[in-house]
Amino acid sequence: MLIDKIKNSLRVDDDSLDEDIQDTIDAAIADLKLCGILESKIVDTDPLILRAVKTFCKAEFSTDIKEAERYKESYVMIRNHLALSMDYTVEAIVP
Repeated sequence: MLIDKIKNSLRVDDDSLDEDIQDTIDAAIADLKLCGILESKIVDTDPLILRAVKTFCKAEFSTDIKEAERYKESYVMIRNHLALSMDYTVEAIVP
């Protein structure tokens, strides 16, 4: 489950932040869609999608401003690379 992977990367052990974490995951996914990533490609088994969502969440939950900025920049770079890749933006044509 995606929320468990994100909680692990955020070093969160309990369920007290689950709603906030899920909202942040949803925001990351919505942002990827806005940038042209196909919904069918946004799966938690894809390492680049997972890295993008983790990085987005780390940017949101970091208490260090400089660290949060670095995570945000990293997320934007990953997102932009995904958006430029036809693997993530064009549906495969099956003959």
